[in-house]
Amino acid sequence: MGKETRFSETTPEELLGPLNEAERKNAPRSLFIAGDAGLCRNFPKVAVIRTRQVSAIGLTRTRDLARILAERGVVVVSGLALGVDACAHEAAIKAGGKTIAVLGTPLDEFYPKENADLQRKIMTEHLAISQFASGSQVQKKNFPMRNRTMAIIAHATVIVEAGEGSGTLHQGWEALRLGRPLFLLESLVKRDDLKWPKEMMDYGAQVLTRGALDVLFEFLPQGSPSVETAALHF
Repeated sequence: MGKETRFSETTPEELLGPLNEAERKNAPRSLFIAGDAGLCRNFPKVAVIRTRQVSAIGLTRTRDLARILAERGVVVVSGLALGVDACAHEAAIKAGGKTIAVLGTPLDEFYPKENADLQRKIMTEHLAISQFASGSQVQKKNFPMRNRTMAIIAHATVIVEAGEGSGTLHQGWEALRLGRPLFLLESLVKRDDLKWPKEMMDYGAQVLTRGALDVLFEFLPQGSPSVETAALHF
């Protein structure tokens, strides 16, 4: 791996600051981290999430959004899965920004294998977080758990694409339960074959449109400025 990667154990409150009662409900007891823990404390953070099966235009939208977030000093948070997750991490890095990967596996495992090099880079130059100790069995339930933890870590969440029943929706509902801003790309809301976007909007999710990206920044700490949206393809 080149430079040795060091893992450390912490708690959500040590990493993020004091948690309220709602946040503590689904927060893990311990977190295992590799990289710069200061990315959690010192910067606004936005989770960019998706289903694994993402369209070409979905990837374009992800790159645009992650790039703009990174250029405005926002840390891009995602889950290091194939598709939108990897795209969001890579776009943030390419733009010279920072990224946090929240894993559904222990830090010393690489899943999917295709993202092993990206995971190593994030663990040494950015930040990787897992609630699963080394040696823990990787189970299907890990990934919804990971999504709920990601909702606690991020100041806001953006869903790029997700079908009915997608695990991505766990994070959307958790963000709403926590009272955190949840944004859905306009392209999702316009789809007649999906029921969940309208259901989430009934509980407070907002539409993120090409002409109103600055609405997202208004919810973030440190007064992130409004942005130019002409290059976006939402």
